[in-house]
Amino acid sequence: MTPETEARLQSFGIGLVTESAAVSVFVRDVCVAMVGRGAEGGLSLGSTGMMTENGLAYLVWREGRPRLAAKGSEVATAPEQVEAIQRFSGDLRKALQLTET
Repeated sequence: MTPETEARLQSFGIGLVTESAAVSVFVRDVCVAMVGRGAEGGLSLGSTGMMTENGLAYLVWREGRPRLAAKGSEVATAPEQVEAIQRFSGDLRKALQLTET
């Protein structure tokens, strides 16, 4: 990761938890995101969610309604949680200079 990217991440309050050749994990508060790395080095934002009492739960949409899905459970998502996850995803895209797909 370049110093410029690190500075952008820091400006958004986003931290890098772990990094491998295939994936990096980023966090801010209780939000978590996986970012994949392609064979040619390109990055793509993968699953985004938040840590809950049931572990990592991903934001999913069921019948047009947001839900947090974790291993063995799925619960309704508060509007503030959806907003936090979406804001985190957007800020991470900006920090990593990723385009929408």
